[in-house]
Amino acid sequence: MIVISNSVTIPDSELEITAIRAQGAGGQHVNKSSTAIHLRFDIRASSLPEFYKDRLTATSHHLITPEGVVVIKAQEYRSQEMNREAALKRLGNLIQELTVVEKKRRATRPTLASKKRRLESKARKATTKSMRGKMRGAPE
Repeated sequence: MIVISNSVTIPDSELEITAIRAQGAGGQHVNKSSTAIHLRFDIRASSLPEFYKDRLTATSHHLITPEGVVVIKAQEYRSQEMNREAALKRLGNLIQELTVVEKKRRATRPTLASKKRRLESKARKATTKSMRGKMRGAPE
């Protein structure tokens, strides 16, 4: 069971976990043991609340297929159990990360002091630039 929040959990029956052989170098051990984990989680068929389903299917993420299935392959560790835990943790983190509700920004007005500083800075720059021009009445 994966705990997402206080009220949202995913039962193990909704997860499809299969053991496969890991890829890459590793010698004899990696060639004969199925230590990697392939986890599949169907978002639409799950018991998640509609808000979670909508947020997850609406986002474009490399772990979520267009059909709404989360596919995670864990092969970092040498043991199958540790890879299983890593895959479950990655699924939980993915769901939490994609369903965070951002705070709305409240518009604020600039303070009077900041307006004065801005105008003084503009005036200073204007006088500096006006001094760079040709002098009037100066002999050439």
